[in-house]
Amino acid sequence: MIAYFIRVLKQEGESRQIVSWALYDWANSAYATVVIAGFFPIFFKQYWAGDLSATESTYQLGVANAVASLVIMVFAPLLGAIADRGSARKKFLLFFALMGIVMCGGLFFIAQGDWALAAIIYILATIGFMGGNLFYDSLIVQVVPEKKLDVISALGYGLGYLGGGVVFALMVAMTLWPTTFGLVDANEAVRVSFLCVALWWGVFSIPLWLFVKEPVKKDNISMWQCIAGGWQQLRDTLHEIRQLRVVMLFLFAYWLYIDGVDTIVRMAVDYGLSIGFDPNSLIVALLITQFVGFPAAILFGRLGQRYGAKTGIFIAIGVYIGITVWASLIEQEIEFYGLAIMIGLVQGGIQSLSRSLYARLIPPHKSAEFFGFYNMLGKFAAVAGPLMMGWVAVATDSHRLAVLSLLILFVAGAVLLWFVDEKAGQRMREAL
Repeated sequence: MIAYFIRVLKQEGESRQIVSWALYDWANSAYATVVIAGFFPIFFKQYWAGDLSATESTYQLGVANAVASLVIMVFAPLLGAIADRGSARKKFLLFFALMGIVMCGGLFFIAQGDWALAAIIYILATIGFMGGNLFYDSLIVQVVPEKKLDVISALGYGLGYLGGGVVFALMVAMTLWPTTFGLVDANEAVRVSFLCVALWWGVFSIPLWLFVKEPVKKDNISMWQCIAGGWQQLRDTLHEIRQLRVVMLFLFAYWLYIDGVDTIVRMAVDYGLSIGFDPNSLIVALLITQFVGFPAAILFGRLGQRYGAKTGIFIAIGVYIGITVWASLIEQEIEFYGLAIMIGLVQGGIQSLSRSLYARLIPPHKSAEFFGFYNMLGKFAAVAGPLMMGWVAVATDSHRLAVLSLLILFVAGAVLLWFVDEKAGQRMREAL
């Protein structure tokens, strides 16, 4: 596969741009998989926050995720407007990616028991990760023809699952047999894994910097003019969104159902630890999700192309409802593996089809700003979901009731999505 990508990158034209764009998912998904979903929750609970109770560490982890999401939520639309005004999507992507890479590597240096510093560095790294994704997502309309949106969006997520899974498997091997890699113990191996993720993220981001072309605006304006114009464009877009009723309705639906998806991603390992499952079993489950997710995301792209993105999203939401109910009832670790397979089947699909459906509804020349709103609501979901789950866990002293509360989000999101008329939305977009 790597050889195929190298051959494509040596070519000119559309294929090289598309592959270079999709490879950023391969690059930064290592952080999402190894750090956010995998090692950080376990390491935070057992190494940095070992002196805290299980419910207190769950709460602190939820707060850390919520704070990072809140920062992006507040600034995403304005940053998108500024990037649109100055044709600066790649520049903003570079800034946030470098921030995430440096902070991810910084986790290596945090001492045992220093959970507050670990949380702060994690927040900054996650802001870099999520902020970069805002501008990465917005580039899709500059790189990919509309007829290929479902397939290429799914390709990105598929490569993300595969790349994240490859890195995660290597890092798991390093923690299981640390002496083979010249390391003292599993704790040192986990810390080294943060450095490895930073390196992977940086190296595989290079094709995007080199080969993805962003249209340059003819008028040469300063950064201050971009900022001032960005404020005005943000106000104009808020007015346009009120006119684009289909876009507004989709954003609210997306906000709800992606809240449930992101919360499951961020809190699954913590949930498994809290109900007494072995950490190694949870790591295996995450690996299963990654490698199931690669072909499943590609298949969802084909499904969206044939039957429509909205239909594919409904299928995924239905599966997530079943996942949530089952998760609240599981007693054995083997069941966690079953949940991992089910999540892998639909997680990439619901993310990729949501992105491609939204891309069809928005004005292409304002993609960064509109994806700013898209990411704003997605990140607000990542604020509300973990906090809700953490609050229910503390209030009821039941992690099972906490995960069951996510049903509200999936059901409400599906109801709103039902009323999203894609054809009407495209007509409104073309009228602007």
